[in-house]
Amino acid sequence: MGTVPRILVFFIVSSLVLAWLLLANTPRKSSLRFDPTFDPRKSWGAYTPFFPVHKYAPPPAGCQVIQVNILQRHGARFPTSGASINIVSAVQKLKNADAYTHPSMQFMSNFVYTLGTNDLVPFGARQSSDAGAITFKRYAHLFDANNIPFVRASSGTRVVDSATNWTEGFAAASHGVYRPPLSVILSEEGNDTLESHMCPNAGSSDPQTDEWLNVYAPAITTRLNSWAPGAKLTDHETHALISLCAFHTAALGNPTTPSPVCGLFTPSDFAGFDYSADLDKYYHTGYGASLGRVQGVGYANELLARLTGTPVRDNTQTNRTLDADPTTFPLNRTLYADFSHDNAMIACMSAIGLFRQPEALSTVEPDPQRTWHTHAMVPFSGRMVVEKLNCDETEFVRILVNDALQPLEFCGTGTGICTLEAFVQSQSYAQSDGDGDWDRCFR
Repeated sequence: MGTVPRILVFFIVSSLVLAWLLLANTPRKSSLRFDPTFDPRKSWGAYTPFFPVHKYAPPPAGCQVIQVNILQRHGARFPTSGASINIVSAVQKLKNADAYTHPSMQFMSNFVYTLGTNDLVPFGARQSSDAGAITFKRYAHLFDANNIPFVRASSGTRVVDSATNWTEGFAAASHGVYRPPLSVILSEEGNDTLESHMCPNAGSSDPQTDEWLNVYAPAITTRLNSWAPGAKLTDHETHALISLCAFHTAALGNPTTPSPVCGLFTPSDFAGFDYSADLDKYYHTGYGASLGRVQGVGYANELLARLTGTPVRDNTQTNRTLDADPTTFPLNRTLYADFSHDNAMIACMSAIGLFRQPEALSTVEPDPQRTWHTHAMVPFSGRMVVEKLNCDETEFVRILVNDALQPLEFCGTGTGICTLEAFVQSQSYAQSDGDGDWDRCFR
C-alpha cells in the first residue's frame, strides 16, 4: 500500500509536466475558437483595414445634409522604410534559425519577403476608390454640374494617389457625370494642414510605447524563440513581426485571407500590439502630448471657415496664400475632401475635441472602457466626416468617424448633434491658435 501514493505522485507530476510542455508549444488559439466576435484584422492599430465602426445613420427627421467635409487617410500601404528595418531583420533571423519546433513556424522555410516601402498596395487603392463611390451614393443630392467636390491632398505620393483613386471611384459611381479633379496639393515641405511636421518641439511617443513593449512583448518573444531556436529575436523585432501580419495581408490583396505570419500570434498578442498603437497616437499627436493637438488647429480653423462661409483665421500651419484665394480655397462648395496621414488626423480630431479620455492612457494597464482605439479612429482609408445640416431653418453639425456618430458632448447634449453656433463657440482652442501652444512649438 505504501508504494501507491508514490506511484500516484509520480503520475500526477509527470502529467502536469507533460501538460505544461504541450501548452507551452501550442499556439494559443483557444480564444479564437470560443470567441466568435474576435477579428484580428480589427486589432492591427493604424494598420487595420478600413471598416465601418457603425452602420451609417441618416440625419434626424426634418434635417437635410447641406454640406460635407471629409478628412480621409490614405489607403493601405507597404511598411515605411524605417519600419522595414526591424521587419526584415526579424524575418532573416527566423529564416536562419537552427530548426523549427512548432508547425506554425514551418512556413518560414519557404517564405520570401518581397514587400516594397511607403507606397500604396493595390488593395489600398481599391479602398480609396470604394470610399469615393460611397460618398457619391450617400450625398448625391449635393452635386450638380456647377457644384462638384473640392479635393485637396498632402503631397506624399501615397496620399496623392489615394486622392486620385477616390476621385475615380466617385466619377465611376456617377457613371462619368461628375469628375472632380485634385485641385490642390499641399507641399509637405511647407505650411500644410494635412501633415503633422511643423512643431519642432513636439517630441515623440517612444517613452510610452517602449514601456508598454516591455509589458506585452517579452512572453511573445520567448515563445517565438522557442519555436525557432537560435533566432534570438528581440522584443522590437517581435512587434515588427506582428505588423508584418498586417502589411503582408494587405499586400496579398484579400484581407479575408490572412498572411501565414498571422498564425504565429494569438488574440492576446494582437491586443497588445493594438494597444501599442493607441499609446503611440495618444502620446504623439493626441491629448497625451503637450504639443499634440495643436498640430490639428490649422485644419480645424479651415473647417470652421467652410462651415460658416467666412475667410480662414489662423496663425498656425495654414498656407495663408492658398487659403486666401477662392480658387484654391473656395467657400461655396457642398462637399470638400481632404487626404492626409494618420498622425495629422489624430491631431485634428484632438484639436476639435473628439475622443477625450477621463484619464491619460496607462503605459502598463489598458483601460477596457477607453474610447481611444486607433483601429477605429485612423485605419487605412479611415475618415472623419463633418456634416452640416439644415433642420427647420436652423443649421446643425454632426461628426462621424468611420460612420460612427460622435457624441459632441462639448457643444451639445451628447446626442451627436449640436447647432452650428454652439459648435463654433466650442472651438476656442483652435480659434486662439492653441492657447499659446503653437508658440511653444518654437521656443
